[in-house]
Amino acid sequence: MSLTKTTPAAPVEKAVSLTSGSLPRWVPWTVVAVSALVGVLGYTMLDWAAFPSVLLGVALLVVALPTLAHIVEGPRKARDRLVTIAVSVAFSLAILPLLSLLWTVVDNGIGRFDWQFLTSDMRGVVGPGGGAQHAIVGTLLITLAATVISVPIGVMCAVYLVEYGRGRLARAVTLLVDVMTGIPSIVAGLFAFALFSIFFGPGIRFGIGGAVALSVLMIPVVVRSVEEMLKLVPNELREASYALGVPKWRTVIKVVLRTAAAGIATGVTIAIARVIGETAPLLIISGSTTVLNTDLFDGRMSSLPIFTYYSYSIPGARAEFGVERAWAAALTLFIIVMALNLVARLISRYFSLSNSR
Repeated sequence: MSLTKTTPAAPVEKAVSLTSGSLPRWVPWTVVAVSALVGVLGYTMLDWAAFPSVLLGVALLVVALPTLAHIVEGPRKARDRLVTIAVSVAFSLAILPLLSLLWTVVDNGIGRFDWQFLTSDMRGVVGPGGGAQHAIVGTLLITLAATVISVPIGVMCAVYLVEYGRGRLARAVTLLVDVMTGIPSIVAGLFAFALFSIFFGPGIRFGIGGAVALSVLMIPVVVRSVEEMLKLVPNELREASYALGVPKWRTVIKVVLRTAAAGIATGVTIAIARVIGETAPLLIISGSTTVLNTDLFDGRMSSLPIFTYYSYSIPGARAEFGVERAWAAALTLFIIVMALNLVARLISRYFSLSNSR
């Protein structure tokens, strides 16, 4: 019996690395810290302005980190780090105005943001005191009415475009939605004023008119957001429902809308945040008042944007008190918008968890 000689296996060649090495994790953060320190020193010790100091720190970061990466890791990783720095700087530039606005509103409005401001109106107030209760209630009522008008119309229009719309009518509806998206807010207010003036006379001012004006601005936003959410629903879910003999209308209600409920809630909240701060339409059709009015169909109704505008432009006997009320009203509106976004997140999370079960 002959034994065959087995040849030893060839040694596994070491994979060729694309880079010659790798920077430790602490090096990029150290370079960032040193660059920030250089900018701070330029601002504090050399009495530079804020912009040159920040520019110096960013320039040092852009030069130092990619250079170190090019020496240690190679050109590909150096380009990657350079692009990462560029994206981070762009994000910082985009979020900086938002943070500045937030700080300005909170800093100027927190001093007058108290219980009296939230529970009193401006009846007979020309100096200190007073509050925005009538404007807060008016904003909530008008926005709620606009939501009740806009959401059913927007959702049904989106369902038609995605599930049923074909041919010229669907293209015409899509074109009208695109046109309505770019309508200036003042045009929506003039439309509502002209519409109600036909039936009630040219001097009409009431809250429901403001709700109709805001709904003109909300509907295209709702349609577009809901339409995109419905398109993300997999066709397999629809086909499985049809295979079980479920009619199309029931499939849309029970399967499609339920699956897209989280995105729909987010889109509706975005639409509400889009219109809750509008001033021009409400100034035309809702008017302004200094007392609380909870009837949408009778009498002028104030809102937070209008209250802010008049408090700043017509502050009263002493300007400082009106300006304080204006900043407090802006802070109140900001808090309401943040609360709406939080509610939308909770609703989206609830439907996401329920759909995953």
